[in-house]
Amino acid sequence: MIAAAAAAARASVTAAAKRATPARLAAFAAAPAVAATRAFGTVQTKTSLVFTEPTKTSGTVYGGVHTVTLIPGDGVGQEIAACVKNIFKAINAPVAWEQFDLSGYTESDATLLKQAMDSIRKNKVALKGVLYTPVARLGHTSWNVFLRKDLDVYASTTLIQNLPGNWPTRHSNVNFAIIRENTEGEYSGKEHSPVPGVVESLKVVTKAKTERIARYAFDFALKNNRKKVTIIHKANIMKLGDGLFLNTCREVAKNYESFGIKVEDMIVDNASMQLVSKPHQFDVVVCGNLYGNILSNVGSALVGGPGIIPGANIGRDYAVFEPGCRHVGKDIEGHNTANPTALILSSIHLLRHIGLDEQANRISAALHKVISEGRVLTPDVGGSASTTDFTKAVIANL
Repeated sequence: MIAAAAAAARASVTAAAKRATPARLAAFAAAPAVAATRAFGTVQTKTSLVFTEPTKTSGTVYGGVHTVTLIPGDGVGQEIAACVKNIFKAINAPVAWEQFDLSGYTESDATLLKQAMDSIRKNKVALKGVLYTPVARLGHTSWNVFLRKDLDVYASTTLIQNLPGNWPTRHSNVNFAIIRENTEGEYSGKEHSPVPGVVESLKVVTKAKTERIARYAFDFALKNNRKKVTIIHKANIMKLGDGLFLNTCREVAKNYESFGIKVEDMIVDNASMQLVSKPHQFDVVVCGNLYGNILSNVGSALVGGPGIIPGANIGRDYAVFEPGCRHVGKDIEGHNTANPTALILSSIHLLRHIGLDEQANRISAALHKVISEGRVLTPDVGGSASTTDFTKAVIANL
């Protein structure tokens, strides 16, 4: 849904958001309710990944076929991307893939990275796995972060919820969204060593980008009938940087008071504890880059692990769908045991994004049936089936 990202992030977030006075919002609140159609899989709109309706398709459509950029990623990326491609083929989805087999393990793929970026700019929508980022100082910077910054897909949206599976979880009926700012914060990449043995790493927080992500979060809550937004920060220590983030989010919140959306703020260390002990208190979480990364992984552990968490990166002009917890899975690469659910769910959101709701519904229904029956599950959620068997089971239920 590039119109949900382009017209949402562009029209809604940029233009409308700047014009969103209390009077305008009150008038909108008094307007007749319109039935929402952007549902997450077969569940209600409360779990919708995107926050507005599409008004146009992907950037490249010929004969009704949408061209979508595909970057499988490293580790188990090729295996789970193959699952999505096989499922799309089984339902004859009108999607043509432009695939780029990038790898973060080598810098020689820099030219291929540029080609992939050009493809996304042309197609305006992509499905992406996770690219490896070297830890060594001499290694290249994260291509995942570079892609999000260069395309300005600023809103990382991750859904944490219990699926209808029979694997054990500490809590049931968990359902919240984590929205993190993708383009600045601790991941600004601005580090230097003024003298040997000393490193300064800069955390960049700007009012403009904080306001943008805050408006996205509140629009998301409004469009998806969510009732509370929790602002995560560490303003008690980082009084300027996180103070700016907190105060800017509070300013944006004032424009949504008439809709009855409750606003809270929470220090990030307390939020981590509360997420584990009382996750039901969260509905929409908005935070900076690093905090969102950590909380997404904590949240995934509550409901079954990173293999079932979908995600998307939404910007003014582009949308990049990828697993919500960004793990390469190098340790299980080639074992045919990876859980493809996260990427399948992300691809369902991609289909809805470009207006292919019928295909999205068919895949979603089949996926949820396989999960709820519990006969064919991968090892990460207590099963013994292979990646291939899980994919075949989904296809059999289409």
